[in-house]
Amino acid sequence: MNNCKKILFCILLVAGLFQACQPNYFDDSGTHDPNFNGSMWEYLGTRPELFDTLRVALRLADFEGTLQREDVTFFAPSDQTILRSVWALNSSLRTAGQDTITRLEQVSPAVWRKFLSRYILRGNYRLRDFPQQDTLNLSAFPGQGYLTYDGTDMNIGVLYNDVATVTSDGSQQVIKYAGYRRLYLNMPYSRSVEGTVNFVPFITGPVATTDIRPHNGVLHVLQFSLHSFGFLSQLFVQEALAGGITYQNEP
Repeated sequence: MNNCKKILFCILLVAGLFQACQPNYFDDSGTHDPNFNGSMWEYLGTRPELFDTLRVALRLADFEGTLQREDVTFFAPSDQTILRSVWALNSSLRTAGQDTITRLEQVSPAVWRKFLSRYILRGNYRLRDFPQQDTLNLSAFPGQGYLTYDGTDMNIGVLYNDVATVTSDGSQQVIKYAGYRRLYLNMPYSRSVEGTVNFVPFITGPVATTDIRPHNGVLHVLQFSLHSFGFLSQLFVQEALAGGITYQNEP
C-alpha cells in the first residue's frame, strides 16, 4: 500500500510540474484594471479581509450613503489601522480600571464621524492631481492644503523619490526626484524630530494603493503597517473617552 501511495504521489507531482510549464502560465496578463463596476461602498464589501471593520465604523459615522452615491475621494484606513487605535483605547481603559470595549458601537458615533471625515474629500482626485511634496524641502514642495468632507484642514502631497545609480568608475550618482512616487495624506500636527532641533508640521499617512476607481469617485488605500486610525492612536483614545463609553448594561 505504501508503494502505491508513493507511485500515485510521483504521478501527481509530475503532472503538476508539466501543467505549470505550459506556455499559457507565462502569458503577460497586462496591467491591472483600476476600474470597479460598482459604488465605493460595494468595493469595500468585496474585500472583507481589509475593510470589514471599516464598514462598521462608516455605518456608525453615517457615511454609508455617502460612499454609495456621492462623488468622493476616500483614503481608506484598513481594519488593522482601526484596531490598532481600539487596542490603545482598551489599554487606557484597563489602566484606569474600567471594562474594555468589545464592539465599535460602544464608542460615540460622533467620534467615528470626526475621524473618518478626515479621510474623505468631495470630488475626484487621482494621484496625478496632487502636487509634489518634499518633507526635507517644504518651502519648495509643500504639498497642498485640502478641506475634507466635514471641513477639516488636511495636507496632501506626492513624494518623488530619488534614483541612485553607480557610474562606470564606481561612484554613486543620485538623480533627484526621478524615482517612484508615493502619495501621502497628512494631518497638521507640529511635532519635534527626536534628537534634532527640527520639527515636522504634520503626521503623515502613506498610501499603499492608489487610483482604484469605482463609479462614484477614487479610492486610495493607506499603508496599514505605517498608520494608526486618527493619525495618532492617542488622539482617538482622548476623543473616545471624552465622548463616553457605552457598556452593554447601559440603556
